[in-house]
Amino acid sequence: MKSFIQIIVCLLFSVANAQIPTYYQNIDLNLQGDALKNELTNLLTTTHTYELIYTPDVWNVVKQADVDPNNADKVLLLYGWNDTDLTKNNDLTRDRSASCHSANCEDKWVREHVFPRSKGTPNLEFEGPGSDAHHLHAVDYDRNSLRSNFKFIANPTSYITYSRVIQQNGSEYFYPGDNWKGDVARMVMYMYVRYGNQCQPVNVGFGSTSFSLNNDMPNIFLQWNAEDPVSIHEINRNEKIYAAQGNRNPFIDNPYLATKIWNGPAAENKWNALNVSENVFNDTKVYPTFTNDYLNIDTDLIETSYKIYDLSGKLIDQNKNQTKINVSNYASGMYMLQLTDNKASRTYKFIKK
Repeated sequence: MKSFIQIIVCLLFSVANAQIPTYYQNIDLNLQGDALKNELTNLLTTTHTYELIYTPDVWNVVKQADVDPNNADKVLLLYGWNDTDLTKNNDLTRDRSASCHSANCEDKWVREHVFPRSKGTPNLEFEGPGSDAHHLHAVDYDRNSLRSNFKFIANPTSYITYSRVIQQNGSEYFYPGDNWKGDVARMVMYMYVRYGNQCQPVNVGFGSTSFSLNNDMPNIFLQWNAEDPVSIHEINRNEKIYAAQGNRNPFIDNPYLATKIWNGPAAENKWNALNVSENVFNDTKVYPTFTNDYLNIDTDLIETSYKIYDLSGKLIDQNKNQTKINVSNYASGMYMLQLTDNKASRTYKFIKK
């Protein structure tokens, strides 16, 4: 849970950052899908002017990037949530000086590869993507061991919000926790855009990929990106790593870029200028929002296509140039209609009674 001060700082940053930063001045933000992804890949690659050495560079950067905004003598521990009980491996913070540089790391912190080295194609090793600080984070040694290299998975129970291993159908997965799931999603997205097929999100995330046209982004990462907004910690990290490497994580600067590339639920849009391409839908109406039988699309757009998803991300229906959709056979519940023309897309929610 973010503190009041953190929330205020994030709001102030969002207001100040409403216009597109100069770092992205040569990117055509009217693009979407692979076209936008490819432009960002080129930007992240050409501005990645310094490759960190795993030791000592990454240690030095992480100690700065993961500093606790409320206490400069401590670092925030990925996947952690509680400093008030006697259990150590669920700590949210730890002394910056307690980094582990020996075989005995009990009660110390190490560096977590959010995108596990072994899940790269090929292996990420300890250089290049393996030493990219945008996905390396301080973490408790024992919790890092607990995570192992398990794929991330959606939380199956809303009443348990912390990070943990989840058993499902004989396999083990890992949920990063409600407070960290957005951070994880944006790190995975960065690694894919920066390193392409060597860091495929489907290798580290479990579940449907129906939101993305190429089935290359697990739905959970798009959902987490929308559900868990960027924190002041992520903003600080991005600035520190930018200073060290030369490139930025664009999904921290604006989570909505992920929506433009891979669709899914609309994430926070920090840049006013990104609304321009979506204005084509201003005169489009989708109604009724509660229906037993039909959903109507009232639009002047010439070429449109739609996809309908349930809340698990399962694709229910898709078609083109329809003004009336029969949903009478749908199960009762909430659905998302994603309407797309050749320039932009917009998501509408409706409920089948």
